[in-house]
Amino acid sequence: MERLKRTQFWGENEDDDRLIIQIIEGKKTATACPAEIYHMPDGDYEDGGYEIGDVVEVYDLRQRLRCIIRITECYNTTFSNIPEKLWKGECNTSEEEFRNDHLNCWQEFEIDEGFEITVNHFELVRVVTKENG
Repeated sequence: MERLKRTQFWGENEDDDRLIIQIIEGKKTATACPAEIYHMPDGDYEDGGYEIGDVVEVYDLRQRLRCIIRITECYNTTFSNIPEKLWKGECNTSEEEFRNDHLNCWQEFEIDEGFEITVNHFELVRVVTKENG
C-alpha cells in the first residue's frame, strides 16, 4: 500500500504546535510556500508538490502524526497580491500581517513584490490521537 503524502508546518522550535492547533480547531485552512521550492521534498516529513485532492498527513516538528488534511485548491500568486481568502485562511488579520509573518519564516529568500508563492487551501479530514492513530 502506498503511503499518504506528508507535510509539516513551520515553527520557531520543535514544541511550536500553534499552526497545527489552528488546523485542528478549524481556523487554519490555507498555507503558502515559495514557488521555487514547492515541488521539492524536504526530509521524510515534507513531500512537497501537493495537488488538488491529495490527502496529506500533518506531522508536528517532533515527527508525530497530528491530523490529516485534503488539498482543495492550489494556485500561484505574488507577494504583492495576497488574496483575502489566503490571509484569512492563514489566520492573519490582514494582507500586511500575512506578509510580515512570511518574511519572518522565509528569511533565507530575497522577497520582493514579484516573489512568487504557491498556495494550498485545505480541509481537515481527521484529527489523529493516540487512540485513533
